[in-house]
Amino acid sequence: MKEKIVTFGEIMLRMTRPNKERIIQGSAWKGLFGGSEANVAVSLAMFGDNVEYVTRLPNNKIGMACLNEIRKYNVGTDYIVHGGDRLGLYYYEESAALRSSSIVYDREDSSITTIKSGMIDWKKTFSETRLFHWSGISSAVSQGAADATNEAVEEAEREGITISCDINHRANLWKYGKDAHDVLLPIAQKSDIVFGTADEWKLITGITPPDFKATTPDYPIDGAAYEEYFRKASKILPKAKKMIVALRNTLSANHHLLSGVIFADGKLYTTRIYDIDDVLDPMGVGDAFIAAYLHAHLKYGDDNQRCLNFSLAASALKNTILGDFNLSTEQEVEYLMNGFEE
Repeated sequence: MKEKIVTFGEIMLRMTRPNKERIIQGSAWKGLFGGSEANVAVSLAMFGDNVEYVTRLPNNKIGMACLNEIRKYNVGTDYIVHGGDRLGLYYYEESAALRSSSIVYDREDSSITTIKSGMIDWKKTFSETRLFHWSGISSAVSQGAADATNEAVEEAEREGITISCDINHRANLWKYGKDAHDVLLPIAQKSDIVFGTADEWKLITGITPPDFKATTPDYPIDGAAYEEYFRKASKILPKAKKMIVALRNTLSANHHLLSGVIFADGKLYTTRIYDIDDVLDPMGVGDAFIAAYLHAHLKYGDDNQRCLNFSLAASALKNTILGDFNLSTEQEVEYLMNGFEE
């Protein structure tokens, strides 16, 4: 039995109007399950990893439907707890041409927002666990969820488990009176792997990363500027052995440019830029990136360049898949990655 990867966070039901209709129009909805840490779990399972997803679900038919959905991708659910009255929802308006996407959340009093410390037996959950992944979204929804996240990270740290953090800042979720920086930084400082966008890295460190303004794949990434940034960030996050920034420039709803950088072992690694001019669904692209990185890190170890190349290829492929989950296999990601290395 391979050692486990454990992820923890909220899964929700995503409601979308068909045919890129606006939230305020139409009569039909399409429902899909998704959520950052669940997205990571599904991606890892698609790569063949032994992964357990931990959350709190209502003990009703919606909770059962959610369990059925993630189990069909071979994600472990043995440590999911039940309680609360409802699953969180979000209503998603897809972007189109010059119109940006829009989200309306309906997650108040959901099962995860009413979670408390002690509801999950983390010591039991972490049996034979190699890596634990958390994200800032869970800490945003309530004090109880933030406490449960910190409780998990502290237990993982005590047991010597590698801890992965996706900063994952959503400003419109922080409504319980706490500042995102003040809550997230102390937990991130216990993490060995830290991932985020440039804006999220700025939130955590208070330092602005270099700009990424690519309009073509030959855009020059300023490696020296990123290296200088990470050397400063290392003083704020001294435990972080791997620091990763996902880079995206959105030219239109359907035209994105993607890249990424990793700072590891005192060295910066850069990779190519993907020019994606037919984006089908950008939701979960960052989750696909960090999931692929975690898989590559466990498989390739400190081959940081290969890990970065694999992560970016997986992230690029996610843009071609509808829904929150990245349903790409390891072989499909390697095919894309290697096709541009030869």
